[in-house]
Amino acid sequence: MARAIMLQGTGSDVGKTVLVAGLCRLAANRGLKVAPFKPQNMSNNAAVSDDGGEIGRAQWLQAWAARMPSSVHMNPVLLKPQSDVGSQIVLQGKVWGQARGRDYQRLKPQLLDAVLESFSIVGKQADLVIVEGAGSPAEINLRAGDIANMGFATRAGVPVVLVGDIDRGGVIASLVGTHTILPEEDRRMISGYIINKFRGDVSLFDDGIKAVEGFTGWPCFGVVPWLKAAVRLPAEDSVVLERLSRSGSGALKVAVPMLARIANFDDLDPLAAEPEVDLVFVRPGEALPGDAGLVVLPGSKSTIGDLADFRAQGWDRDLERHVRRGGRVIGLCGGYQMLGRKVYDPLGIEGSTTEIEGLGLLDIETEMAPEKTVCNSAAWSVPYDVALSGYEIHLGVTSGNDCARPFVTIDGRPDGAISGDGRVAGTYLHGLFGSDAYRARLLESFGITGSRESYRQRVDTALDEVAAELENLLDRNWLAQLLG
Repeated sequence: MARAIMLQGTGSDVGKTVLVAGLCRLAANRGLKVAPFKPQNMSNNAAVSDDGGEIGRAQWLQAWAARMPSSVHMNPVLLKPQSDVGSQIVLQGKVWGQARGRDYQRLKPQLLDAVLESFSIVGKQADLVIVEGAGSPAEINLRAGDIANMGFATRAGVPVVLVGDIDRGGVIASLVGTHTILPEEDRRMISGYIINKFRGDVSLFDDGIKAVEGFTGWPCFGVVPWLKAAVRLPAEDSVVLERLSRSGSGALKVAVPMLARIANFDDLDPLAAEPEVDLVFVRPGEALPGDAGLVVLPGSKSTIGDLADFRAQGWDRDLERHVRRGGRVIGLCGGYQMLGRKVYDPLGIEGSTTEIEGLGLLDIETEMAPEKTVCNSAAWSVPYDVALSGYEIHLGVTSGNDCARPFVTIDGRPDGAISGDGRVAGTYLHGLFGSDAYRARLLESFGITGSRESYRQRVDTALDEVAAELENLLDRNWLAQLLG
């Protein structure tokens, strides 16, 4: 069994995902077979693993960083929040069931055996496994049956490093408070901590390190500043979307409504990286900007629920005006379904609403079906005649007159639809904008010359830069012990 270390946070969004990715790349650059692992993830940002199931996109990115084929066993439990039916539970890559929050707490002990099985499978293929926790171990109200943090660490015997986010304030209290309220069995698992997202002169925190050690006895394994390269990595949680929005003098404004259950929003990252593109995530209560040249309707974990919210925000009227002005629209997956005339859900897969009027911008209809399409795909752009690569994760079958004008072909079959005037289009293919040739041709159609930078190379270079920074910032003795 491989060596393992687990990074747990004093809270959510403290930067664990990036630190795990950076450590995976650092270990891989040193010639180690390293693999990421996250027992339980809650995210609507999913990826299709190389072995053909659903995992969190964060673990997919971490596998990329590790130069290791991604596997469903790297994220055995994936919770995908839906509407009034709670969360969909994906177990070892396949849909296992649905549960509301309180019900899920009772189900967790049943899932631990699968989590430990997956951890064993991953460990047999690696020299080192770097594990990411979820939320915080200090949520002791959730400790019974826990599989995401200390419940996993104690059962698997994996030492823990706490990560504290100093940028949000109160990091000393977070670390000391965690030490105080953890039961002794859990406290013994913690070998030290890392301070993340520091701004300014690191030496100013020297007294803070002494204070934390005085209260807890834990050593500090490093103080990590804001990692500049991290902004070039795909974000996992939708809480960061407002930070990712850009506004400025770009030649093309792309507006993206922030759906309540937005999914796979990293589809937009390649556009955000373009210097001549202003990508704007439109928050609830705001209007779609009238000067946008392109509106992208992103993926959704609950098409019907998000379509109802879309109307409640008045975005349907904004979108109609956008199209009348000559603006263009692209719908991705759930966003594609919303563009049609109707969405049917006769089996109540998404909830109690079984039928809803669509936005009517494409002459198509969608019927939800229990069979889920999950696959990596080779594709081709019909309008621009260039190769694409991406993936599909969706429920539902779409048909209608506009499907006679497919947007793409996926593995040789037509997919998606284009309106008669060519200004509204949609597809089930995720990853569309990450295809460099397609992105360049799309921008050319707006009179823009793209950056010509490979998006995949941009991410890969960022991973190397994060790894190099961590190598310089983290305690050398701890790294030597971790990396052998």
